[in-house]
Formats: sequence, structure tokens, C-alpha cells
Amino acid sequence: MRSRRVRGSTWLVAIVLVHLVISVVHGSAHTGAQVALSPAQNLFVFIVILAGPLVGAVLLWPAARLGSWGIMVTMGGSLVFGAVNHFVLASPDHVAHVSAEWRPLFATTAVLLAVTEAVAVGVALGAVRERNVS
Repeated sequence: MRSRRVRGSTWLVAIVLVHLVISVVHGSAHTGAQVALSPAQNLFVFIVILAGPLVGAVLLWPAARLGSWGIMVTMGGSLVFGAVNHFVLASPDHVAHVSAEWRPLFATTAVLLAVTEAVAVGVALGAVRERNVS
């Protein structure tokens, strides 16, 4: 049972790190395309999207259940934030409204963020459920 938990934690950390790399590249696309965020959006990005999953990953070893919950909640929030801002609301942050030069990178990283966030939520949910049973 323990090796399955370690494997699950390792997968969660890997997903969090891949998400971080994609977030940095997406941030570069934001800068290049001159898509500014409001102060509240910037705060959300730094606290929930960037720092939250990293804190959850660090907590996986001393407090696995808490770390899994942290990753699940912050990645879920990130998924909703990104889906709404990149694909729903008509704004400069919508993938269709980004300058043509930056649109491919912006859209690709927006989709990759959504995929990694959804996968992280699923894996973290599985980890939380497993730890509830144990």
C-alpha cells in the first residue's frame, strides 16, 4: 500500500512541476502578446495557480492528505479561472482575441494548462479517496 502512495505522490509532484513550466511559458506569451491582468487576477495567479500547487506538493510527504487536498483545490481553481478567462469570457485574455503572432503559443499553453490542471485534480482526488479508505 505504501509504494502506491509514494507513486501517487510522485505523479502529483511531476504534474505540479509540468504545470509550473507550462505556466511560465504561458506567462511569457501573456507578456509578448501584451495581455495584462488586473491586480486581482495577478494575485490569483501568484497565490492559487503558481504557489498553491507547489505548497501542496511540499506537503505531500509530511501531510499527504493535506497536500493532496491542497493540490486538488488549487488546481481546480486554476482550471476554472483559466477556462473562463481563456475560453468563455470575451476579453483580451481569450485565446481568440490574442494577437495573431502570439496566438499559437498562447492557445497551446492555455490548453496544456487546462489538461494538466484536470489531470492533477483527478490524481489528487484519487489520492484523497485512497487516504480516506486507509
